[in-house]
Amino acid sequence: MTGENKTRKPLIFISAAEQSADQHGAALIHALLSLCPQARFVGVAGPKMISAGCDSIFDMTGHAAMLLGAIGLVGRAARMMTTADEYLRRFPFDAAVVIDSPTLHLPLAGRAHATGIPVLYYIAPQMWAWGKYRIHKLRNRVDRVATILPFEEAFFRAQGVDATYVGHPLGERFQELAIDTSTVDQIRERGRPCLALLPGSRKHVVQANLPGQLEVADRLSRIFPKASVGVSVANPQVAGVIDRLAARAKSNVQVIRGRYHELIQAADLVLVTSGTTTLEVAMHGKPMIVMYNSSPFFYHLIARWLISTPHLSLPNILANREIVPEFMPYYRSTDPIVEQATQLLQSEEKCNEMKRALEQVTEPLRQGRASENTARMLLDMIEQHSH
Repeated sequence: MTGENKTRKPLIFISAAEQSADQHGAALIHALLSLCPQARFVGVAGPKMISAGCDSIFDMTGHAAMLLGAIGLVGRAARMMTTADEYLRRFPFDAAVVIDSPTLHLPLAGRAHATGIPVLYYIAPQMWAWGKYRIHKLRNRVDRVATILPFEEAFFRAQGVDATYVGHPLGERFQELAIDTSTVDQIRERGRPCLALLPGSRKHVVQANLPGQLEVADRLSRIFPKASVGVSVANPQVAGVIDRLAARAKSNVQVIRGRYHELIQAADLVLVTSGTTTLEVAMHGKPMIVMYNSSPFFYHLIARWLISTPHLSLPNILANREIVPEFMPYYRSTDPIVEQATQLLQSEEKCNEMKRALEQVTEPLRQGRASENTARMLLDMIEQHSH
């Protein structure tokens, strides 16, 4: 850190549109303030970033559940863009940071770039998986990209984007994670094998995926009469949906609030939707099956022409082979899922083989400190721009 960073007061615009990004943004703010205590933050921020010290001009995090393309959210996104544009033009920002959410943040990055300030994209768009045609937008609107998956750096650099792997934010959180072992024991005491259902953090995802997970759990409970089932409630917004669906289940289902990591740790098998949650399960070293039921019509009409990766779940993408069974982007029957789950629960050898593979693919993610590395990158950009 240079002496300049100790004394100057950089003004940074920062934007996060979803709850997970709000958490990553808050960690980045804390890391940057530890390196440069005089830094100030203004932007599109949720409660965690506000608590970390960001002045919020707009909050999108409570509305991201409907997806950015939903009709009900288009107007709000437009209002946010107008507000952000006004701030970017009115105040002398030293840099801008956009976090994830490319549908929103590629246009916003363009607005920031047009004002002449350096732009950092943290948590790169997954253009290696779909939508590679957008790479020119990233290249033209962003100065640097902080990637969180090891292979992304080489991918983006090959496309002319200045990208650097900074580590994965989950690695930071797992270094600080404290598991309540008594809660783990209590969950396990309800019955073995213990099945953990992770249906997602958005209402529409829970509504689409929890019924299938519960069906698999019901059928497994008939095969394993002493089994127990726990459903994780990711946030209060999905609690009502989960309570209603779980109440209809034929098996003995326990709805678990606030003990997410303990439930995963207690589980013998996890049924999980797609996304970063699969990496959290992988870091716990737990056998899993990824199942995501989206619209077959939408997939065949649009998505299959855009997807360019042979695997869709992150553990398999990182391994470049199938190490966990994945049933996505949709499935027509739970029969093959029940069959795979039964094999895993009956074979300690299969479970151990999966655990070893998960440990291998998550090891690079545990290294380094993503927030601190990104903060240093941002300060370096600001310093270079000031000369």
